[in-house]
Amino acid sequence: MLIDCGVDVLNPVQISAKEMEPEKLKQQFGDQIVFWGGGCDTQNVLGLKAPDEVASHVRSVVNIFKACGGFVFNQVHNIMGNVPPENIVAMFDTAYEESFYDSNENWE
Repeated sequence: MLIDCGVDVLNPVQISAKEMEPEKLKQQFGDQIVFWGGGCDTQNVLGLKAPDEVASHVRSVVNIFKACGGFVFNQVHNIMGNVPPENIVAMFDTAYEESFYDSNENWE
């Protein structure tokens, strides 16, 4: 319905909410809308997991959303004050590393 109304970008993307799974969103709407956000679950991952787990989570989500374009990285919600700085660094470093496209990327 939002796409039919002319919405081009969806923000926020809360990947832990019902019917907001990254794979499902990208499959159903990825060729019609840009996803702005959803790159890291701030409620269940960013403040609670180890830096390597944060990096793995971000890598997985970014690679789902960036397929064939249409993704702007941003975490799901604001970063709270109790999040370890090394987790924030892991999130942004991984997002940067995964932001590049392979020249052989299949855009079909």
